[in-house]
Amino acid sequence: MRDRMTMTQKILAAHTEHDHVYPGQFIEADLDVVLVNDITGPVAIREYERMETGGVFDKEKIVLTPDHFTPNKDIKAAEQAQVLREFAKENGLINYFEVGRVGIEHAFLPEQGLVTAGDVIIGADSHTCTYGALGAFSTGVGSTDAAAGMAIGKAWFRVPAALKFELVGTLPPWVSGKDLILHIIGLISVDGALYNSMEFTGPGVAALSMDDRFAVANMAIEAGAKNGIFPVDEKTLAYMDARPAKTMTKTPKIYEADADAEYLQTFVIDLSALRPTISFPSLPDNTRTVDEAKGIRIDQSVIGSCTNGRPEDMEITARILKGRRVADGVRLIIIPGTQEIYLDCVKNGWAEIFIEAGAVLSTPTCGPCLGGHMGVLAAGERAIATTNRNFVGRMGHVDSEVYLASPAVAAASAVTGCITDPEDI
Repeated sequence: MRDRMTMTQKILAAHTEHDHVYPGQFIEADLDVVLVNDITGPVAIREYERMETGGVFDKEKIVLTPDHFTPNKDIKAAEQAQVLREFAKENGLINYFEVGRVGIEHAFLPEQGLVTAGDVIIGADSHTCTYGALGAFSTGVGSTDAAAGMAIGKAWFRVPAALKFELVGTLPPWVSGKDLILHIIGLISVDGALYNSMEFTGPGVAALSMDDRFAVANMAIEAGAKNGIFPVDEKTLAYMDARPAKTMTKTPKIYEADADAEYLQTFVIDLSALRPTISFPSLPDNTRTVDEAKGIRIDQSVIGSCTNGRPEDMEITARILKGRRVADGVRLIIIPGTQEIYLDCVKNGWAEIFIEAGAVLSTPTCGPCLGGHMGVLAAGERAIATTNRNFVGRMGHVDSEVYLASPAVAAASAVTGCITDPEDI
Protein backbone atom coordinates (compact mmCIF):
# COMPACT_ATOMS: atom_id res chain seq x y z
CA MET A 1 0.00 0.00 0.00
CA ARG A 2 2.98 2.35 0.18
CA ASP A 3 2.94 2.66 -3.60
CA ARG A 4 0.89 5.02 -5.73
CA MET A 5 1.52 8.08 -3.59
CA THR A 6 2.30 11.51 -4.99
CA MET A 7 5.17 13.62 -3.71
CA THR A 8 2.85 15.62 -1.45
CA GLN A 9 1.24 12.49 -0.04
CA LYS A 10 4.64 10.98 0.78
CA ILE A 11 5.71 14.08 2.68
CA LEU A 12 2.48 14.12 4.66
CA ALA A 13 2.72 10.41 5.45
CA ALA A 14 6.25 10.88 6.75
CA HIS A 15 4.94 13.46 9.23
CA THR A 16 2.29 11.16 10.65
CA GLU A 17 2.16 7.73 12.22
CA HIS A 18 0.93 6.29 8.92
CA ASP A 19 3.01 4.45 6.32
CA HIS A 20 0.51 5.38 3.64
CA VAL A 21 -2.05 8.15 3.17
CA TYR A 22 -4.74 8.53 0.53
CA PRO A 23 -6.76 11.42 -0.93
CA GLY A 24 -9.58 12.51 1.34
CA GLN A 25 -8.06 10.98 4.47
CA PHE A 26 -7.97 13.21 7.56
CA ILE A 27 -4.60 13.22 9.26
CA GLU A 28 -2.78 15.02 12.06
CA ALA A 29 0.72 15.92 10.89
CA ASP A 30 3.80 17.17 12.71
CA LEU A 31 4.90 20.65 11.68
CA ASP A 32 8.41 21.84 10.85
CA VAL A 33 7.58 25.55 10.60
CA VAL A 34 4.66 27.75 11.68
CA LEU A 35 4.63 31.23 10.13
CA VAL A 36 2.61 34.36 10.96
CA ASN A 37 2.89 37.97 9.83
CA ASP A 38 1.83 41.39 11.07
CA ILE A 39 -1.74 41.00 9.79
CA THR A 40 -2.51 37.42 10.80
CA GLY A 41 -0.12 37.11 13.73
CA PRO A 42 -2.00 39.22 16.30
CA VAL A 43 -5.17 37.19 15.69
CA ALA A 44 -3.24 33.93 16.03
CA ILE A 45 -1.56 35.15 19.20
CA ARG A 46 -4.89 36.06 20.79
CA GLU A 47 -6.21 32.57 20.01
CA TYR A 48 -2.99 30.98 21.26
CA GLU A 49 -3.29 32.81 24.58
CA ARG A 50 -6.85 31.55 25.02
CA MET A 51 -5.54 27.98 24.81
CA GLU A 52 -3.41 28.42 27.94
CA THR A 53 -0.94 25.74 26.87
CA GLY A 54 1.91 27.01 29.02
CA GLY A 55 4.32 27.64 26.15
CA VAL A 56 5.01 27.26 22.45
CA PHE A 57 5.83 23.83 21.07
CA ASP A 58 9.28 24.83 19.79
CA LYS A 59 11.06 28.20 20.08
CA GLU A 60 12.96 27.65 16.83
CA LYS A 61 10.13 26.48 14.59
CA ILE A 62 7.87 29.53 14.88
CA VAL A 63 8.67 32.38 12.49
CA LEU A 64 7.26 35.89 12.94
CA THR A 65 7.67 38.38 10.10
CA PRO A 66 6.12 41.85 10.11
CA ASP A 67 6.15 42.50 6.37
CA HIS A 68 2.76 43.69 5.10
CA PHE A 69 2.54 47.24 6.49
CA THR A 70 6.18 47.75 7.42
CA PRO A 71 7.86 50.06 8.04
CA ASN A 72 4.70 50.88 9.98
CA LYS A 73 2.39 53.00 7.85
CA ASP A 74 0.13 54.16 10.70
CA ILE A 75 -0.66 53.66 14.38
CA LYS A 76 -2.66 50.48 13.78
CA ALA A 77 0.20 48.91 11.82
CA ALA A 78 2.62 49.84 14.60
CA GLU A 79 0.37 48.20 17.17
CA GLN A 80 0.09 45.04 15.06
CA ALA A 81 3.88 44.76 14.81
CA GLN A 82 4.21 45.47 18.53
CA VAL A 83 2.06 42.43 19.33
CA LEU A 84 4.47 40.20 17.38
CA ARG A 85 7.52 41.80 18.96
CA GLU A 86 6.27 41.34 22.51
CA PHE A 87 5.08 37.77 21.88
CA ALA A 88 8.52 36.86 20.53
CA LYS A 89 10.24 38.32 23.61
CA GLU A 90 7.87 36.69 26.09
CA ASN A 91 8.31 33.25 24.51
CA GLY A 92 12.00 33.44 23.67
CA LEU A 93 11.38 33.00 19.95
CA ILE A 94 14.57 33.33 17.95
CA ASN A 95 12.96 33.68 14.54
CA TYR A 96 11.39 37.10 14.90
CA PHE A 97 12.77 39.45 12.27
CA GLU A 98 12.36 43.19 12.68
CA VAL A 99 12.40 45.95 10.06
CA GLY A 100 15.85 46.22 8.49
CA ARG A 101 16.51 42.51 8.98
CA VAL A 102 13.42 41.04 7.37
CA GLY A 103 11.79 40.94 3.97
CA ILE A 104 8.61 39.79 2.31
CA GLU A 105 8.03 36.53 4.14
CA HIS A 106 7.87 34.16 1.17
CA ALA A 107 11.08 35.54 -0.28
CA PHE A 108 12.78 35.76 3.12
CA LEU A 109 12.24 32.27 4.56
CA PRO A 110 13.82 30.36 1.64
CA GLU A 111 16.66 32.88 1.43
CA GLN A 112 17.49 32.36 5.11
CA GLY A 113 17.29 28.56 4.96
CA LEU A 114 14.33 28.48 7.34
CA VAL A 115 12.40 26.12 5.06
CA THR A 116 13.76 23.15 3.18
CA ALA A 117 12.88 20.06 1.14
CA GLY A 118 10.58 17.59 2.85
CA ASP A 119 9.24 20.06 5.42
CA VAL A 120 5.59 20.43 6.38
CA ILE A 121 4.97 24.16 6.76
CA ILE A 122 1.86 26.11 7.62
CA GLY A 123 1.54 29.86 7.49
CA ALA A 124 -1.30 32.22 8.26
CA ASP A 125 -0.93 33.65 4.77
CA SER A 126 -2.41 32.17 1.63
CA HIS A 127 0.83 32.32 -0.37
CA THR A 128 2.68 30.03 2.04
CA CYS A 129 2.44 27.51 -0.80
CA THR A 130 5.58 29.22 -2.23
CA TYR A 131 7.91 26.76 -0.48
CA GLY A 132 6.76 23.92 -2.69
CA ALA A 133 9.46 25.17 -5.04
CA LEU A 134 11.93 23.54 -2.65
CA GLY A 135 10.12 20.22 -2.55
CA ALA A 136 8.27 20.97 0.69
CA PHE A 137 4.59 20.68 1.56
CA SER A 138 3.52 24.19 2.49
CA THR A 139 0.08 25.68 2.68
CA GLY A 140 -1.82 28.64 4.02
CA VAL A 141 -4.11 28.26 7.03
CA GLY A 142 -6.33 30.45 9.18
CA SER A 143 -5.05 32.23 12.24
CA THR A 144 -6.74 29.72 14.57
CA ASP A 145 -4.92 26.80 12.93
CA ALA A 146 -1.69 28.78 13.18
CA ALA A 147 -2.36 29.33 16.88
CA ALA A 148 -2.84 25.60 17.42
CA GLY A 149 0.32 24.95 15.43
CA MET A 150 2.32 27.30 17.66
CA ALA A 151 0.92 25.55 20.72
CA ILE A 152 1.27 21.86 19.85
CA GLY A 153 3.29 21.68 16.63
CA LYS A 154 0.61 19.78 14.77
CA ALA A 155 -2.15 20.48 12.27
CA TRP A 156 -5.08 18.61 10.77
CA PHE A 157 -5.18 18.13 7.00
CA ARG A 158 -7.39 16.40 4.51
CA VAL A 159 -4.91 14.65 2.21
CA PRO A 160 -5.22 16.29 -1.20
CA ALA A 161 -5.61 14.53 -4.52
CA ALA A 162 -3.27 15.81 -7.20
CA LEU A 163 -3.12 17.34 -10.66
CA LYS A 164 0.01 16.66 -12.66
CA PHE A 165 1.59 19.33 -14.85
CA GLU A 166 4.19 17.78 -17.12
CA LEU A 167 6.51 20.49 -18.39
CA VAL A 168 8.42 20.03 -21.64
CA GLY A 169 10.68 22.33 -23.65
CA THR A 170 12.29 25.57 -22.50
CA LEU A 171 11.01 29.08 -21.99
CA PRO A 172 11.52 31.57 -24.86
CA PRO A 173 13.27 34.92 -24.26
CA TRP A 174 11.27 37.36 -22.08
CA VAL A 175 9.01 34.53 -20.82
CA SER A 176 9.27 33.48 -17.17
CA GLY A 177 7.73 31.37 -14.47
CA LYS A 178 5.14 34.11 -13.91
CA ASP A 179 3.93 33.70 -17.49
CA LEU A 180 3.80 29.94 -16.98
CA ILE A 181 1.60 30.07 -13.91
CA LEU A 182 -0.69 32.73 -15.39
CA HIS A 183 -1.08 30.51 -18.45
CA ILE A 184 -1.94 27.51 -16.28
CA ILE A 185 -4.45 29.44 -14.16
CA GLY A 186 -6.07 30.70 -17.36
CA LEU A 187 -6.19 27.11 -18.59
CA ILE A 188 -7.78 25.49 -15.53
CA SER A 189 -9.51 28.53 -13.86
CA VAL A 190 -9.28 29.98 -10.37
CA ASP A 191 -10.95 26.92 -8.86
CA GLY A 192 -9.55 24.35 -11.27
CA ALA A 193 -7.29 22.82 -8.62
CA LEU A 194 -9.60 23.31 -5.64
CA TYR A 195 -8.02 21.63 -2.59
CA ASN A 196 -5.79 19.59 -4.90
CA SER A 197 -2.03 19.47 -5.02
CA MET A 198 -0.50 20.95 -8.17
CA GLU A 199 2.54 18.77 -8.86
CA PHE A 200 5.01 19.98 -11.50
CA THR A 201 7.18 17.45 -13.23
CA GLY A 202 8.74 16.56 -16.58
CA PRO A 203 11.98 17.49 -18.39
CA GLY A 204 10.96 21.14 -18.58
CA VAL A 205 11.41 21.56 -14.82
CA ALA A 206 15.18 21.55 -15.29
CA ALA A 207 14.85 24.57 -17.59
CA LEU A 208 13.19 26.65 -14.85
CA SER A 209 15.32 28.67 -12.47
CA MET A 210 14.58 28.58 -8.75
CA ASP A 211 13.08 32.06 -8.99
CA ASP A 212 10.78 30.78 -11.74
CA ARG A 213 9.71 27.89 -9.51
CA PHE A 214 9.05 30.13 -6.54
CA ALA A 215 6.76 32.29 -8.69
CA VAL A 216 4.86 29.24 -9.96
CA ALA A 217 4.42 27.62 -6.53
CA ASN A 218 3.47 30.98 -5.02
CA MET A 219 0.41 31.31 -7.24
CA ALA A 220 -0.87 27.74 -6.88
CA ILE A 221 -3.43 29.14 -4.45
CA GLU A 222 -4.78 31.34 -7.25
CA ALA A 223 -6.01 28.15 -8.92
CA GLY A 224 -7.58 27.08 -5.61
CA ALA A 225 -4.84 24.52 -4.88
CA LYS A 226 -3.93 23.25 -1.45
CA ASN A 227 -0.29 23.42 -2.47
CA GLY A 228 2.06 23.47 -5.43
CA ILE A 229 5.23 21.40 -5.46
CA PHE A 230 8.32 20.75 -7.58
CA PRO A 231 10.68 17.77 -7.50
CA VAL A 232 14.08 18.29 -5.90
CA ASP A 233 16.86 18.41 -8.49
CA GLU A 234 20.42 19.75 -8.74
CA LYS A 235 19.22 23.37 -8.87
CA THR A 236 17.16 22.87 -5.72
CA LEU A 237 20.05 21.28 -3.86
CA ALA A 238 22.46 24.02 -4.96
CA TYR A 239 20.02 26.69 -3.77
CA MET A 240 19.60 25.07 -0.36
CA ASP A 241 23.33 24.37 0.03
CA ALA A 242 24.04 28.06 -0.51
CA ARG A 243 21.57 29.05 2.22
CA PRO A 244 22.23 27.14 5.42
CA ALA A 245 19.82 28.09 8.18
CA LYS A 246 21.32 30.61 10.59
CA THR A 247 18.97 29.87 13.46
CA MET A 248 17.94 26.22 13.29
CA THR A 249 19.25 22.88 12.06
CA LYS A 250 17.54 21.95 8.81
CA THR A 251 18.20 18.69 6.97
CA PRO A 252 16.61 18.41 3.52
CA LYS A 253 14.60 15.24 2.96
CA ILE A 254 13.87 14.32 -0.62
CA TYR A 255 10.65 12.60 -1.61
CA GLU A 256 9.67 11.44 -5.09
CA ALA A 257 6.28 10.51 -6.43
CA ASP A 258 5.80 6.82 -7.11
CA ALA A 259 5.96 5.84 -10.76
CA ASP A 260 2.33 4.71 -10.54
CA ALA A 261 1.12 7.64 -8.43
CA GLU A 262 -2.50 8.54 -9.06
CA TYR A 263 -3.47 11.93 -10.48
CA LEU A 264 -6.91 13.30 -11.18
CA GLN A 265 -5.70 14.77 -14.46
CA THR A 266 -2.45 15.36 -16.34
CA PHE A 267 -1.68 18.50 -18.32
CA VAL A 268 1.26 18.69 -20.72
CA ILE A 269 2.64 22.23 -21.00
CA ASP A 270 5.09 23.07 -23.79
CA LEU A 271 7.19 25.87 -22.33
CA SER A 272 8.56 26.84 -25.73
CA ALA A 273 5.05 27.70 -26.95
CA LEU A 274 4.33 30.23 -24.20
CA ARG A 275 4.04 33.96 -24.77
CA PRO A 276 4.22 36.75 -22.18
CA THR A 277 0.87 36.42 -20.45
CA ILE A 278 -1.35 39.07 -18.85
CA SER A 279 -4.17 38.57 -16.36
CA PHE A 280 -6.90 41.14 -17.04
CA PRO A 281 -9.17 42.44 -14.27
CA SER A 282 -10.57 41.18 -12.07
CA LEU A 283 -9.57 37.52 -11.64
CA PRO A 284 -6.21 35.82 -12.17
CA ASP A 285 -7.73 33.38 -14.70
CA ASN A 286 -8.80 36.19 -17.07
CA THR A 287 -5.63 35.70 -19.08
CA ARG A 288 -4.57 36.71 -22.55
CA THR A 289 -1.22 36.96 -24.27
CA VAL A 290 0.59 40.26 -24.45
CA ASP A 291 -0.36 40.41 -28.14
CA GLU A 292 -3.98 40.94 -27.08
CA ALA A 293 -3.09 43.49 -24.40
CA LYS A 294 -0.72 45.81 -26.25
CA GLY A 295 -1.55 49.47 -26.04
CA ILE A 296 -3.66 49.45 -22.87
CA ARG A 297 -2.71 52.64 -21.02
CA ILE A 298 -1.34 52.39 -17.47
CA ASP A 299 -0.86 54.85 -14.63
CA GLN A 300 1.35 52.70 -12.43
CA SER A 301 3.70 49.74 -12.66
CA VAL A 302 4.63 47.70 -9.58
CA ILE A 303 7.51 45.24 -9.66
CA GLY A 304 7.90 43.22 -6.46
CA SER A 305 5.76 41.16 -4.04
CA CYS A 306 6.18 37.62 -2.72
CA THR A 307 5.67 36.44 -6.31
CA ASN A 308 8.23 38.53 -8.17
CA GLY A 309 10.56 40.42 -5.86
CA ARG A 310 13.50 38.05 -6.30
CA PRO A 311 17.01 38.61 -7.75
CA GLU A 312 16.16 37.55 -11.31
CA ASP A 313 13.16 39.87 -11.26
CA MET A 314 15.38 42.80 -10.27
CA GLU A 315 17.97 41.86 -12.87
CA ILE A 316 15.54 41.66 -15.79
CA THR A 317 13.96 44.93 -14.71
CA ALA A 318 17.38 46.59 -14.77
CA ARG A 319 18.13 45.14 -18.22
CA ILE A 320 15.00 46.72 -19.64
CA LEU A 321 15.33 50.06 -17.85
CA LYS A 322 19.03 50.63 -18.53
CA GLY A 323 19.40 53.75 -20.64
CA ARG A 324 15.64 54.33 -20.70
CA ARG A 325 13.19 56.53 -18.79
CA VAL A 326 9.82 55.80 -17.25
CA ALA A 327 7.09 57.36 -19.38
CA ASP A 328 5.61 60.68 -18.33
CA GLY A 329 2.52 60.16 -16.22
CA VAL A 330 3.55 56.68 -15.08
CA ARG A 331 4.70 55.76 -11.58
CA LEU A 332 7.13 52.81 -11.42
CA ILE A 333 7.51 51.29 -7.95
CA ILE A 334 10.18 48.60 -7.49
CA ILE A 335 10.19 46.55 -4.29
CA PRO A 336 13.02 44.02 -3.67
CA GLY A 337 11.76 41.05 -1.69
CA THR A 338 14.39 41.16 1.07
CA GLN A 339 17.20 43.28 2.44
CA GLU A 340 19.68 40.90 0.82
CA ILE A 341 18.03 41.40 -2.57
CA TYR A 342 17.98 45.16 -1.96
CA LEU A 343 21.73 44.97 -1.35
CA ASP A 344 22.12 42.98 -4.60
CA CYS A 345 20.42 45.88 -6.37
CA VAL A 346 22.98 48.27 -4.91
CA LYS A 347 26.06 46.08 -5.50
CA ASN A 348 25.11 45.23 -9.08
CA GLY A 349 24.28 48.78 -10.05
CA TRP A 350 20.60 48.01 -10.57
CA ALA A 351 19.51 50.56 -7.95
CA GLU A 352 21.26 53.31 -9.89
CA ILE A 353 19.57 52.18 -13.10
CA PHE A 354 16.15 52.20 -11.40
CA ILE A 355 16.56 55.67 -9.96
CA GLU A 356 18.04 57.17 -13.11
CA ALA A 357 15.09 55.74 -15.03
CA GLY A 358 12.69 57.59 -12.73
CA ALA A 359 11.52 54.68 -10.59
CA VAL A 360 10.98 54.52 -6.83
CA LEU A 361 13.04 51.86 -5.04
CA SER A 362 11.28 50.73 -1.86
CA THR A 363 12.33 48.91 1.27
CA PRO A 364 11.00 45.31 1.27
CA THR A 365 7.26 45.24 1.99
CA CYS A 366 4.05 43.74 0.65
CA GLY A 367 2.80 47.32 0.43
CA PRO A 368 0.65 47.94 -2.66
CA CYS A 369 -0.07 44.28 -3.41
CA LEU A 370 -2.98 44.27 -0.95
CA GLY A 371 -3.72 47.97 -1.12
CA GLY A 372 -1.72 48.63 2.04
CA HIS A 373 0.70 51.43 1.22
CA MET A 374 3.57 52.35 -1.14
CA GLY A 375 1.33 52.68 -4.19
CA VAL A 376 -2.41 52.57 -3.52
CA LEU A 377 -4.56 53.38 -6.57
CA ALA A 378 -7.19 56.09 -6.90
CA ALA A 379 -10.51 55.71 -8.71
CA GLY A 380 -10.09 55.24 -12.44
CA GLU A 381 -6.40 54.39 -12.26
CA ARG A 382 -4.90 51.32 -13.88
CA ALA A 383 -1.80 49.41 -12.79
CA ILE A 384 0.25 46.62 -14.25
CA ALA A 385 1.81 44.60 -11.45
CA THR A 386 3.92 41.53 -10.82
CA THR A 387 1.75 40.74 -7.81
CA ASN A 388 -0.54 37.72 -7.51
CA ARG A 389 -4.11 39.02 -7.27
CA ASN A 390 -6.15 41.51 -9.27
CA PHE A 391 -9.49 41.36 -7.47
CA VAL A 392 -11.78 44.39 -7.41
CA GLY A 393 -10.24 46.94 -5.04
CA ARG A 394 -7.17 44.78 -4.42
CA MET A 395 -4.68 47.63 -4.90
CA GLY A 396 -6.87 50.52 -3.87
CA HIS A 397 -10.14 52.04 -5.01
CA VAL A 398 -12.86 49.65 -6.23
CA ASP A 399 -12.92 51.61 -9.48
CA SER A 400 -9.23 51.00 -10.15
CA GLU A 401 -7.86 48.12 -12.24
CA VAL A 402 -4.91 45.75 -11.86
CA TYR A 403 -3.35 43.74 -14.70
CA LEU A 404 -1.00 40.95 -13.59
CA ALA A 405 2.19 40.35 -15.57
CA SER A 406 5.84 39.37 -15.40
CA PRO A 407 8.62 41.80 -14.42
CA ALA A 408 9.71 42.01 -18.06
CA VAL A 409 6.28 43.13 -19.22
CA ALA A 410 5.80 45.45 -16.24
CA ALA A 411 9.15 47.15 -16.85
CA ALA A 412 8.61 47.51 -20.60
CA SER A 413 5.14 48.91 -19.99
CA ALA A 414 6.49 51.48 -17.54
CA VAL A 415 8.81 52.76 -20.26
CA THR A 416 6.12 53.12 -22.93
CA GLY A 417 3.17 54.06 -20.74
CA CYS A 418 1.02 51.21 -22.01
CA ILE A 419 1.10 47.40 -21.87
CA THR A 420 4.04 46.40 -24.06
CA ASP A 421 5.78 43.27 -25.28
CA PRO A 422 9.41 43.42 -24.04
CA GLU A 423 10.49 42.38 -27.54
CA ASP A 424 9.16 45.69 -28.87
CA ILE A 425 11.39 48.08 -26.96
